[in-house]
Amino acid sequence: MSPYLAAISIYPIKSLDGIDVNQATILESGALQHDREFALFDEQGHPFGEVKSQKSKVKSHFVNGKRNAKVHLLRSAFDANFKTLSLHIQGTDQKAIFHVDNERSLLETWLSDYFGFAVKFVQNTITGFPDDTNAKGPTVISTGTLEEVASWFPEVSVDEMRLRMRANIEIGGVPPFWEDQLFTETGRFVQFQVGEVLFEGINPCQRCIVPARDSQTGKLTTNFQKIFVAKRKESLPPWTTSTRFNHFFRLSVNTNIPVSQAGKILNQGDEVRILGISEND
Repeated sequence: MSPYLAAISIYPIKSLDGIDVNQATILESGALQHDREFALFDEQGHPFGEVKSQKSKVKSHFVNGKRNAKVHLLRSAFDANFKTLSLHIQGTDQKAIFHVDNERSLLETWLSDYFGFAVKFVQNTITGFPDDTNAKGPTVISTGTLEEVASWFPEVSVDEMRLRMRANIEIGGVPPFWEDQLFTETGRFVQFQVGEVLFEGINPCQRCIVPARDSQTGKLTTNFQKIFVAKRKESLPPWTTSTRFNHFFRLSVNTNIPVSQAGKILNQGDEVRILGISEND
């Protein structure tokens, strides 16, 4: 079977629940429309993540699973057509729906009450809020990889591993770690095509504490990182550029999409083809 686009997931609010979609439009920045379009911030609510204000000398941080495990208990559903965000605190009857434009202050008050500190709800329709600002495109992983990694942890299902890894694009019809072919030496990138959309594979994604936690409860899986690192190292396929691994807590691939691809649409079922290696400008 040839490689194909098996699934597309977008995460409208960074760190909160994702949505599976059949197609996604490429923005001029290379991001998928509505992916990480919104983010939660503490303190100043600065739109670029961890920043220290010159006036206040106070840092602003993303409110995410890396820093606050309460994120895992917050269920969310975003409706892009009606611009509404539904929130539910898992295990309770506390639910609320907000219009993200007209009821922004009410939404921020609700979130602030939940987290116990002031929270800003910030939007960026141009680039969204990617983890890797040098690779703003969708993250890529294969179904085979998710299945293999889940097999390392008896208590973690494939679906749960998928929720933990939070990749945008899932490739089917390929062996585990096939996506390691989509990056190469530093200073170069791998061109590949998904349907009509041209991609540039940049680097293997460095993971944080989030995959070690249950996506719904925040409970830590015992020895997750230790087991992962050992298994990832011993499972490294021959096509992997091993020099890109300063450590082995890396999985999925960060990408860029050239501005020439803006407006094109990814469709579930699209063929995936590796085109070759190019030099960075």
